[in-house]
Amino acid sequence: MTSFDSSPTLTAWRALLAVAVVFVMLATTGWSAVRDHQADGERELALASWARDRIAGRPLPEAAAPAFRMAHFFATLTSGQQMSLADKYPTVVGNLNGVPVTLRYHANRLALKQAVAVEKRRTYDETLSAGGRGEAAQRAARFRSMLAKDRQILAFDPSGRGRAAEVFGNLDRASRVSVVVPGVDTNLLTLERSRRVNSAPVGMAKSLYGAERAASPGTRTAVIAWADYTAPAGLGMDAALGGLATEGALRLNALVGALPGTSTISLFCHSYGSVVCGVAADKAPDRVADIAVAGSPGMRAESAARLDTDARIWAMRDRDDWIQDVPHLEFGGIGHGADPVDPAFGARLVSAAGAAGHSGYFEPGTESLGNFAAIGVGAYGSVSCATADGACHSGISGDREG
Repeated sequence: MTSFDSSPTLTAWRALLAVAVVFVMLATTGWSAVRDHQADGERELALASWARDRIAGRPLPEAAAPAFRMAHFFATLTSGQQMSLADKYPTVVGNLNGVPVTLRYHANRLALKQAVAVEKRRTYDETLSAGGRGEAAQRAARFRSMLAKDRQILAFDPSGRGRAAEVFGNLDRASRVSVVVPGVDTNLLTLERSRRVNSAPVGMAKSLYGAERAASPGTRTAVIAWADYTAPAGLGMDAALGGLATEGALRLNALVGALPGTSTISLFCHSYGSVVCGVAADKAPDRVADIAVAGSPGMRAESAARLDTDARIWAMRDRDDWIQDVPHLEFGGIGHGADPVDPAFGARLVSAAGAAGHSGYFEPGTESLGNFAAIGVGAYGSVSCATADGACHSGISGDREG
């Protein structure tokens, strides 16, 4: 039962409606909990080789070692030794939290070049269907795009539907870092788009980075397009459940905890990404000062207080966003709980004026993007509240708190 609905009859009706919605989703999109791909064999071989290898007579740390341990290990290596490991194990080093970010960028460029070669061979593989060869060509094109000059790929895993993360700005020097957490249907082929550019993770992050620099030119900021989790494929059962959000939350907190320096972090979570952020909130590192959600189906909590975090919780929704028609409740594990833009939830409600429906929150010139940028650089006084009384500023004494 949500905190703003005390009617058992209405709650039961909503629960039945939620179940009906889920079954309609399943009928039209399929049961997406069944994985379409197996883990990439080459990466598994690289991990196995890494586990057996040594450098300068010393064993390599476990690939799953905590970031602080990985950072300490790489700090004891010479630059030549670091580069040697990146060149030998690009698919491993490029995805290790705690490894210097510039080394990860280098490793992922090598991994992308290898992936292009793999997909190019698959385009001529007669054992694949025409559709399979076509997808291989699409993936090869995407990977070539990611190899463009000056792109900073922080994570890259081509297995299955694929995961990646890209950085805009200088992570090592940034005092404020924003992490964009996207939602359903996020994968390597949807990482960026040529149409509706700002509805894809890379476009969202690039747009936010530009808006933050315009909002506060003197602030050293960086933005991460974080598509480094397995998102639901379509509006099937995975999208109605929290399993993938739980896995994503672990990965998100691991990333945030491993970011260099002492920068203040803001999370900008769209659609199912807000479910990920909600699950991550109670264990998020202390440096996370703000969690802002847009077009949220819920954060798996009855209220902002139940997220159990000191981070400020911000929420917005465009009046034409279809997500408002999704039942905001949790019943038997289905659904994601209360509506973050309901006043009873307790989030700071900010304006989404100008946003174009569910996918338009990062469009330049919108109040939604302007508000995200103000939050990202800590210019809280510039945030436009959703209500005339300015309630979203309550308890914030000045700009650039953190």
